[in-house]
Parts: sequence; C-alpha cells; structure tokens
Amino acid sequence: MNFGDFYWHDAIILNIVIDRSNPGRIDTILFEIEFPDLGKVNFVFDKVYWIKMDLNFGMVVSENILKAFIADRSDTDFVYISSKWKKFIDLDIAKLDCYVIELNSTGGEIKIIATGFRVSTR
Repeated sequence: MNFGDFYWHDAIILNIVIDRSNPGRIDTILFEIEFPDLGKVNFVFDKVYWIKMDLNFGMVVSENILKAFIADRSDTDFVYISSKWKKFIDLDIAKLDCYVIELNSTGGEIKIIATGFRVSTR
C-alpha cells in the first residue's frame, strides 16, 4: 500500500516510539495510529536518516492528523538533508523520501526522511 492511499484526515496518533537500539543498523520510528476506517495500525519507518517533530504539549486533546503526504524533492528540508548525506551514501540507491504529517489539533508537523515504511495491524 502506498503512503497516500491511507485516509489520514482525523486519524489519531496514539504513540510514537523511536528505536535506535543499534544506531546505523536499527533507526526506526513507530507510529501507532488509529484510523477512522481501519482501526489501530502501526506505521514503522525504516532506515530513518532524519526527523523533525514540531509538537505541542500540555494540551488536553487527541493528536489528530490533518493530512499526510510525501514531499517533493524540492522541499527545503529534503534538499538540505540530502546535501549532507550525499557525502556518505548514494542517494539514488537509498531512495530516500520525505514523509510529512501535518497535525490538526495542535498545528504541529512531523517530517521524516527515510527509505520507506511498513504497516502492520494490531
């Protein structure tokens, strides 16, 4: 399934787990998300090279998603990170994508640059 195939609007982020238990070999981020149409799903981003989380805390609201998409290669963060990593990896082989999750309830944003994701239902 493609990232854009999911109905992201009003899905709720229940939990975020960052696993760097073996840095460089295990760099994953798991999002436990409850979709209105699918129920609880685990999104695991593998081979994460960079993440930026603009989150707001202290608000008593669910972390609802407004929309999620894969950014164009012209995205400023993607261009910047790609320029840093091109010294260490072949970007054409790595096939990095910039996943963007815009949050509705708090106006935050999450960006993840990774080689891909996998999905599992609970």
